[in-house]
Amino acid sequence: MPFCSNCGAEVQGSFCAKCGAPMAGPSRETAAPPPPPPPAPAAQVVADNVASLLCYLPWLGALIGILTLVMEPYSHNRTIRFHAWQSIGMNVGFLIIFITVSVISVAILPIPFVGPAISILLHLADFLGYVFLCLMLMYKAYNNERWVLPVIGPLAEKQV
Repeated sequence: MPFCSNCGAEVQGSFCAKCGAPMAGPSRETAAPPPPPPPAPAAQVVADNVASLLCYLPWLGALIGILTLVMEPYSHNRTIRFHAWQSIGMNVGFLIIFITVSVISVAILPIPFVGPAISILLHLADFLGYVFLCLMLMYKAYNNERWVLPVIGPLAEKQV
């Protein structure tokens, strides 16, 4: 805080409030530029529950889960990381189930009438099970609940 050279009072502008003498040097406002503002934290594009919900989008869940794990504001949230890891594990599991069902379908297709019917039913059950599980997990994630899947859930909790 500068002082007046004439009367010794504290000066807050370019003139002394007590005697009215002008300040000889630069005033406090022009002496030094203000410090730069601190960097702003990374902005959240969507809310936490919506980010968790997006991890379970059918057929895009693994990709969105991986993106969520590397995106800055979401990579530090334990709940979102849990949903991302569980989504990745669930999608990998359903990919393995789909490949297994496809191999079984190819093996039983030569059976007349029954083979194609069983193949269609197996693929339909796989598809409906996947969509139903995705919708349930999306609902639970949107309501900020954790629905831990039997094998994948504990592995996801360890990764968080």
